[in-house]
Amino acid sequence: MNIHQIRNATMVVEYAGKKFLIDPMLSEKGTYAPFPNSPRQDQNNPLVSLPTSINNIIQNIDAVIVTHLHLDHWDDAAKEALPKDIKLFSQNEEDAAEIRNAGFQNVEVLKEDTIFEGIQLIKTKGEHGRGEILKLAGQVCGVIIKHPSEKTLYVAGDTVWYDAVQEVIDTHKPEIIVVNAGDNQFFEGGSLVMGKDDVYKVYKAAPNAKIIAVHMEAVNHWALSREELKSFINEKGISSIVLVPEDGEAYSF
Repeated sequence: MNIHQIRNATMVVEYAGKKFLIDPMLSEKGTYAPFPNSPRQDQNNPLVSLPTSINNIIQNIDAVIVTHLHLDHWDDAAKEALPKDIKLFSQNEEDAAEIRNAGFQNVEVLKEDTIFEGIQLIKTKGEHGRGEILKLAGQVCGVIIKHPSEKTLYVAGDTVWYDAVQEVIDTHKPEIIVVNAGDNQFFEGGSLVMGKDDVYKVYKAAPNAKIIAVHMEAVNHWALSREELKSFINEKGISSIVLVPEDGEAYSF
């Protein structure tokens, strides 16, 4: 497989001969107002430009996976750029209806037994924060991707560490795990996605897996920088296990 980090949670995953685009946020730098009640209110989103053209990103994509509909995972530029007949997977019927309303005709809800071109897609649970903030953050999902010719990939999505993440790891034993690790948060309510301690818990649960930390430094409410995470994993002696890609960087497994 090849995992090409684009920006934020947006990735292109080549897997068992198919290309998946995950959580496309394709807007130009500075298109949207900053998320409120959070740091960097003087900076519009996204904070950084795409590392390559939209055409390069969406070229030859076989399917799109949208883990939830927050602006930094599914934006107007993605809706405009993607072919309306492309295969698109959403987390539930509510999201699917909204995506169809944007003109997309080939939308399927992820289940725990979805098959696409011989590739198994297994919807996983996520919690987009802890406590009261969950009511505001809404539902999210991750996905396990499996095929006999490939290592098992777990894209955790916008979730903090909690028992369901442990259960996914114990059940499916993924060899590659992608975590959204920017520790994004508002001034109240705590972390919305994983911070460095959560990443360490993922490592402890799956010490033989490669862990890729994304969703960093791209939207204004990030709280954990790449530099700080790299320093942390160096201290823990796991810098060969936890990978922190720059935008545009790719890994093959």
